[in-house]
Amino acid sequence: MALIEKDVVVTTKHGRMPSFAACPDADGAFPAIILYMDAPGYREELKNMARRIAKHGYFCLLPDMYYRLGTCRFDLPRRNDVMSAVIKAAMNHLTNADVTDDTGGMLAWIDAQDKAKPGPVSCVGHCMSGQYITTVAARFPTRFASAASCYGVGIVTDQEDSPHLLLDQVQGELYYAFAETDHAVPDHVIPDLRVALEKAGTKNTLDVYPGTQHGFLFSERLPYAPVAAEEAWAKLFDLWDRTVK
Repeated sequence: MALIEKDVVVTTKHGRMPSFAACPDADGAFPAIILYMDAPGYREELKNMARRIAKHGYFCLLPDMYYRLGTCRFDLPRRNDVMSAVIKAAMNHLTNADVTDDTGGMLAWIDAQDKAKPGPVSCVGHCMSGQYITTVAARFPTRFASAASCYGVGIVTDQEDSPHLLLDQVQGELYYAFAETDHAVPDHVIPDLRVALEKAGTKNTLDVYPGTQHGFLFSERLPYAPVAAEEAWAKLFDLWDRTVK
């Protein structure tokens, strides 16, 4: 399927956020999916994920969430401890409130696009963005028909802005895909999240993929697990087909 793809700028209350948008090169408008990045940031690998989403009949927006810091690009094959420290600092500068603000700007931008279908949207977040997809699903309950997290972190914390505390505000359906081995997800998180989801009555699916590690959907990363990755992609497309198409 041929695509329309563009580098675009989404304006937010905090400034200009470079982004990438892709959708089918076909008549009509397509349901919008926001692809929130992982900690290593905006890069071609994520653009390829956005293209894959677009080829399934969606309008995909990939924002550069580090725009407050200027232009951050990491050469991941050369990653070492020093680069990892910079990536962690970039990740930690964002808050749930920041991403809520930014998402308001993204939704306004999406609403102005002829190729984006009006109405409900969905999203997926990897790594650091598991907390953000949970937060925005609660903060924009009438817009997000669904939201998905892949090996998300920060979803259950002891902070007052912990996303799991907002689950009773979520009206859409949530999907959580966790790795079996994940240094970034403490042991208590998955059981605590299950309890919080049940208590809130949130429609959800939570899967733990056997034999996987954090980052198993990224084909350019060492933890890539092809079989599990394709199963997770199938779950994502099923979620979106049911909730926003």
